[in-house]
Amino acid sequence: MAWALLILSGLLDVAWAISVKMAEGYSRLAWSVLSFVLLAAFIYALGKALLVLPLGTAYAVWTGIGAIGSIVVGILIFREPATFVRLFWIAVTLSGIVGLKLTST
Repeated sequence: MAWALLILSGLLDVAWAISVKMAEGYSRLAWSVLSFVLLAAFIYALGKALLVLPLGTAYAVWTGIGAIGSIVVGILIFREPATFVRLFWIAVTLSGIVGLKLTST
């Protein structure tokens, strides 16, 4: 269950990043409010996951989910560049996340 909460928190983090971008400097009320709701939700889920999971592993995995998810969303939705170098480092980050998951309890 803790891993599911951690993954959920990472995905909420990606949604939060999207909402912050869409809030345009917090000038758009609905997106701004959504960003605060998502922020609270991902912190809550992360906190619950940290009751069980080791801090270093959980935080690294959570950060990786947020980073990779945000990059992928940036490429797919916001038309950011998908260069070989960016994709390579996404793969390296993903392999680190998988390694941490496989080697932790």
